[in-house]
Amino acid sequence: MKTATILLAAAGAASAHSTWQELWVGSTDMSTKCARTVKDNSPITSLTSPDMFCGRGPAQAASTCDVDAGSSLTVEMHAQPGDRSCSQPAIGGNHYGPVLIYMAKVADASTASSASWFKVAEDGYTGTTASWGTEILNANCGKRSFTVPKSLASGNYLVRAEVIALHAGAGNPQPYVTCFQVNVKNGGSATPSGVSFPGAYKLSDPLFSKAIYDSSFKYVSPGPAVFSG
Repeated sequence: MKTATILLAAAGAASAHSTWQELWVGSTDMSTKCARTVKDNSPITSLTSPDMFCGRGPAQAASTCDVDAGSSLTVEMHAQPGDRSCSQPAIGGNHYGPVLIYMAKVADASTASSASWFKVAEDGYTGTTASWGTEILNANCGKRSFTVPKSLASGNYLVRAEVIALHAGAGNPQPYVTCFQVNVKNGGSATPSGVSFPGAYKLSDPLFSKAIYDSSFKYVSPGPAVFSG
């Protein structure tokens, strides 16, 4: 865990913002083609904001990307729109926090504005050096890969990529969210139940109730458990 002195200073001085921007289907770079591009790289200001669904004032993506169940997707985050350089952290300024990825089956990924979200991947905090999800993300040039569960029913889905920066102290989470539109092919029959955004997180949740620089802080995953399929 980073020292209290460093984190307290970071909470007051850090201003690094970021945005999820690009999607890879396997090894194919789809760039921003299937992203619901958000209006800027600032965090969401409230866990009850409608922005928790798919990000800050998101525009609808022009396309929906095909992906086979059981194959890999990669979401990608960087500080500035259009900047994919690895020379700078994906999310800097000591913005420590988890990286979480959700999916939701929808009738039409290009128009869906409500959904039931299940979690498919998470990098939280294991208590060792450089083990925050954001630190792992930075070490991988802003990329986080995950496997689309093989058992998922075919059809349209939204993929919700999220960082929750926790550097600002107890009761001050700063989520960064973007959705990607995909069409899952060659799937199974699973239709996992899920949670709603906004609604899945509360300020009273353990993760948000204690500062990460408090000596008694323990990581408690927000939201549901990961569905592996």
